[in-house]
Amino acid sequence: MDFENLHQVLRTLYDEMIPLCGDMIGVARGIAGLGALFYVASRVWQSLSRAEEIDVYPLLRPFAIGFCILFFSTAVLGTLNGVLSPVVKGTNQMMVSQTLDMKQLREQRDKLEREAMLRNPETAFLVSNEEFDKRLDELSGLNLKHMMTMSSMYIERSMYNLKKSIQDAFKSLLEILFQAAALIIDTIRTFYLIVLSILGPIAFAIGIYDGFQSTITGWLSRYISVYLWLPVSDLFSAMLAKIQTLMIGKEIAALENPAYVPDGSSVVYIVFMLIGIVGYFVIPTVAGWIIQAGGMGNYGRNLNRSAQKAGALTGAGAGAAAGNVGGRIKGLLTKK
Repeated sequence: MDFENLHQVLRTLYDEMIPLCGDMIGVARGIAGLGALFYVASRVWQSLSRAEEIDVYPLLRPFAIGFCILFFSTAVLGTLNGVLSPVVKGTNQMMVSQTLDMKQLREQRDKLEREAMLRNPETAFLVSNEEFDKRLDELSGLNLKHMMTMSSMYIERSMYNLKKSIQDAFKSLLEILFQAAALIIDTIRTFYLIVLSILGPIAFAIGIYDGFQSTITGWLSRYISVYLWLPVSDLFSAMLAKIQTLMIGKEIAALENPAYVPDGSSVVYIVFMLIGIVGYFVIPTVAGWIIQAGGMGNYGRNLNRSAQKAGALTGAGAGAAAGNVGGRIKGLLTKK
């Protein structure tokens, strides 16, 4: 199964569903027109009742939102996708480069592991049919000891093949689950983006009414957050590939030593596959942190200001206490 084709199908699905925004633009125009009428009338009436000059600039807000609704696919979605797509391409390039390096190193590791087992006479017959047949020819005869050795060779080779088959099957299962987890995240992301895109004009129209101004900001933050799921996913995949590349590099360095005997274990690879499967489902949380970075910055500044105020208050209190004590000592000395 080529999972990359499935991801491409989801991209095509998003592009095919975006034109459906036009069906919602007509409904949004009606809602926005009514909201703009109430918005402008309310502010003009307030200015007239107070005998104040009418400020025209705030009255332009519903017209700007109406322009965004009329050209929603190009003005809103086109702008957001155009700004965010370089991030997606950059992270995808990082993931592809790390994955290619990992595949090349894995092939080199497998080749060196086979050569290392061939160098060892005790394990050469496990990976080579020629060595197995050669050893059988050396043990030909009706000697009981030779027959027992031949039987043990058959059993050992069968156990090695069974172990390798089980490991390969389990690795294949984990790889399928790993790719399935990535596909699940991508499918949910595409569904959210399609819903936000199709109903976006309605959200912008409702944002014209008083008390619903945050609807537009909430829509933008959710769209950007969901859009960033893919870059975060690619970064996570690139990180896992880089870790595996470093570990395979260490294995290659160990296999280049003629005295090293590989054990054929793939426990580390299985562990990282399990970590990857679990890690994919925290991607929405991480993407949410990116959008909330400004809020965290404000929180940090408020915290620093509170600390400075607490420090100043403490210093003032200490200074006042020291002055009070000094004044009392001076008074006692003056009395004496």
